[in-house]
Amino acid sequence: MTPSPSSSSLDLLVLTFNCAKTLINTPVFAAHLQTALSQNASGLPDLVVISLQEVAPLSYCFIGGYFLKPYLARFQEAFNLAIQNYTVDRDLLSNHEPHDSAVSLSRSSNPANQLYSLVRADNVGYTAILLFARDPSRLHDIKEAEVGFGAADMGNKGAVGLRMLYKSTSGKSTELTFVSTHLAAMEWNLARRNANWAAIMRGMAFENPEAVVTNFRKSSEPSTPSGEEAEETDHLLYDEHHAQQTRLQKQLHNISVFRPSSHLFVSGDLNYRISTTSPPPTAAFPSLDPESVHYYPDFFRRDQLTRERKAGRTLHGLEEHPVHFPPTYKYDALPAKSSEAVEIDVPWRFAPHRYPSWTDRILFLDVPSWVKGEASDKSQRPIMKVHAYDALPLLRSSDHRPVFLRVDVPLIEPEDLTPPIDILDVDASCVSDPRVRLPIEIDPEAWERRAAARRKEVMAGWSMFLWSTKQGAWILTALLAVSAGAYWLYGDF
Repeated sequence: MTPSPSSSSLDLLVLTFNCAKTLINTPVFAAHLQTALSQNASGLPDLVVISLQEVAPLSYCFIGGYFLKPYLARFQEAFNLAIQNYTVDRDLLSNHEPHDSAVSLSRSSNPANQLYSLVRADNVGYTAILLFARDPSRLHDIKEAEVGFGAADMGNKGAVGLRMLYKSTSGKSTELTFVSTHLAAMEWNLARRNANWAAIMRGMAFENPEAVVTNFRKSSEPSTPSGEEAEETDHLLYDEHHAQQTRLQKQLHNISVFRPSSHLFVSGDLNYRISTTSPPPTAAFPSLDPESVHYYPDFFRRDQLTRERKAGRTLHGLEEHPVHFPPTYKYDALPAKSSEAVEIDVPWRFAPHRYPSWTDRILFLDVPSWVKGEASDKSQRPIMKVHAYDALPLLRSSDHRPVFLRVDVPLIEPEDLTPPIDILDVDASCVSDPRVRLPIEIDPEAWERRAAARRKEVMAGWSMFLWSTKQGAWILTALLAVSAGAYWLYGDF
């Protein structure tokens, strides 16, 4: 295995894409993914996380398994093909041989040459997350968490998360948490998007919070004092109760999305817009022409996510690298310019009934002040070194553009990333850091509600499949035929 460029950092690629419930064109997506792998990078990443929304029809997502597998398999195939093409093209360039992009597009993925392993693939309804690693043995203690925002907590909109410990070849380790999510749509739904994020903070737990509370209470049951002892300890009861609550909140904090000892990355179709209303017919739209008075960077000033985040109403404590790419939604694909099967450059226009917006984003928790401050030499301070944050070209199958982040994540040991006990005495401004204090307390009943919602999803998925698909219609017809035949057969007896 080739190590990371720096033994003190992890090379990470995170990509998010709304698939519009359609199978992707594997060679096209592989070509775009190869662009992401090559941008401002000298080698391949250690980890790749792909965040997907509307990954397949809802019935397939709710049922999962056999029905969802073909949609996720396309991404695995595209990823392996992109890695293969990247490696071959790099070798050609190093040998000063000519590169032919047409040859790259005609290649197929060779399972024997796979440099990465698909470590995990999980989903909550429409929303999925894929984790690829160059060396899976570096990943330990992988945990999954999920939450749904739909009716009865079902996952037509929701979030799925992965948490793990990464151990590098240098012996250093760091904890990583990834969340893939799809928040409420529509311009006017700003309050619900913020509420969806609050639901993630409240309901996404990487262990059963009810079990944590129950075990804590069992271990903290005080003995019954005698009469004299009770009189002597009455004045200590309040302090003891407060200390117990503090310990319980710390345990719940450790299973939350904001685990103090972990890095955190949140990606997905966050759906934040530049307006709370749909555009009128005369509305000015962003232009990609730098000479235009409507050049798209001017529209980013209206971005809801930036405003709400800075006001402390959503994505608490998270940071985002400066956005220099055009809006990622909503596109109308125009007729193809040629009949080529592999269409890399899709002609498009912005859909006239939606304000073009930066709905697809990737954010992260920055290195905290108590870690940065330990290094006297500023050049030695650990940082999130972003190499690229950009949007990929439009695919004909979707009205969103994929977005990716390439970043070197510092390998900070979990105990070093955890805030010191006296951090608020040293730096009171750290109170706003979610690793110090949770913005919203975890709901102890979240796991049980999610388990009940999952059972409803399976029933709803099968119902939708049987009544709204051709395959389901054939199954119903066959069942009716068998039932009628059985009735006729046994009716003669």
